[in-house]
Amino acid sequence: MLNLLRRVKTACTTAPNRGDWQYALGLLIAFAIVYLPIGFYLEFLAIDVQLSVWKILGVLVSAFLMPGVNEELMFRALLIPHQTEGGSIGKRKFYALMSLVLFIFYHLHPFVPSFFRTPAFLIGAALVGVVCTLSYWKSGSIWPSIVLHWLIVVAWLLVFGGLKHFSG
Repeated sequence: MLNLLRRVKTACTTAPNRGDWQYALGLLIAFAIVYLPIGFYLEFLAIDVQLSVWKILGVLVSAFLMPGVNEELMFRALLIPHQTEGGSIGKRKFYALMSLVLFIFYHLHPFVPSFFRTPAFLIGAALVGVVCTLSYWKSGSIWPSIVLHWLIVVAWLLVFGGLKHFSG
């Protein structure tokens, strides 16, 4: 248990460098290039820009905490051995893959909205998991993956029709 707490602390206190942020930006662009055509083709995404200041502020804050911080601490910082822990690269890759599988299955639990179980959502979730894992793997810091996750969810909710899924 102490090792897991140390792992999370190390992930939170490791400062990402400029290259880590540039890599995260590249991952964000790659995510958009891959997922936007899929999401529109499957009619999961639709341009629906939110203009209410209160709605925007609410989404910015809530999406940062959940899923941003919460899911990244759980599925990246907690489950993937930090690069400072030593151990083989194969072991770290195994835990990264298991973390990704658990991340996808987490979105299938019985208390989520039914649209979480659609192929369009699950493909997006899997891609979010991949880009966040790659970002964490490279940087050793949880912050770029938190920001990536947050930005993707905020864009979905405030620009690409995500909020309508929750009300419909």
